[in-house]
Amino acid sequence: MRPFRFESAADVEGAVATVAEHPAGAYLAGGTNLVDLMKLEVTEPDLLVDVRTLTSDRVEELPDGGLRIGAAVTNSALAGHPLVRERYPVLSQALLAGASGQLRNLATTGGNLLQRTRCVYFQDVTTPCNKREPGSGCAALEGFHREHAIFGASRSCIATHPSDMAVALAALDAVVHVRGPGGQRRIPLAELHRLPGDVPQDDTVLEHGELITAVDLPPADWAVRSRYRKARDRASFAFALVSVAAALDVQDGVVRDVRLALGGVAHKPWRASLAEDRLRGAAADAENFRAAADAELAEARTLPENEFKVPLARNMILGALLELAGDQR
Repeated sequence: MRPFRFESAADVEGAVATVAEHPAGAYLAGGTNLVDLMKLEVTEPDLLVDVRTLTSDRVEELPDGGLRIGAAVTNSALAGHPLVRERYPVLSQALLAGASGQLRNLATTGGNLLQRTRCVYFQDVTTPCNKREPGSGCAALEGFHREHAIFGASRSCIATHPSDMAVALAALDAVVHVRGPGGQRRIPLAELHRLPGDVPQDDTVLEHGELITAVDLPPADWAVRSRYRKARDRASFAFALVSVAAALDVQDGVVRDVRLALGGVAHKPWRASLAEDRLRGAAADAENFRAAADAELAEARTLPENEFKVPLARNMILGALLELAGDQR
């Protein structure tokens, strides 16, 4: 472990000012990912600012019927919140599919969104990795890439984003509140994370010093009919090979609205917009569900070891939509 300073701030503004002044400074909340990366010497901040008690740890109902989730709300508390379970079951299910009970008790909403890839080459400082050391190369391209991206990858990086929660939030059209040196801004969750391109070291569009303070869920009647499905190598405490967050609104046998997001397939939660567009106004049946999945997956670009993700994703999309359609008959 490298030496570093640890500080507490009196408020969000003070924390932001302190980290903004230190290029190698970072925020610490639950620490379930950052501390691991520090132990591996993948990241080496010279300053940590404790923000665990600075942002809200509450889930609050908004005047329009949506919810505001404080950045310090733990994954366990969010998964078990009655309004989340009732109105946005896909989010509760996604959270319970992630990590372990002990980690969910500590991990925060803001930190979960900012967790970094679990690519084995990113976590191994003896191997080339453009995300860890820009310009060094991507060892996964010719190495072990079974768990890697089939959408939106580049020659610089083929890693995937690990969060289950973020996939559900992408499907729910969530909005992220951040505070930075330049003030406050709101970022649609779908725009928070970025594809690797030529700068894979940048996971998100956040500027240095910006701090996530809350996440808003819009009012959405259709979200009541939602599911999260996750395929992984073992039954618990494993990251997704492929996951699907789905919400479906059917009236008189026709798809009135639909939301689909995929995890384990890209550098960010992957919103399946092509499939959604194909389904709106179509009959809610297996043939159309399968065709919509195929339309989305036609854009996939695989490597030898992760070709299985395409049929796996197709079957998971189909299964989730059939289950939701069956619930509305």
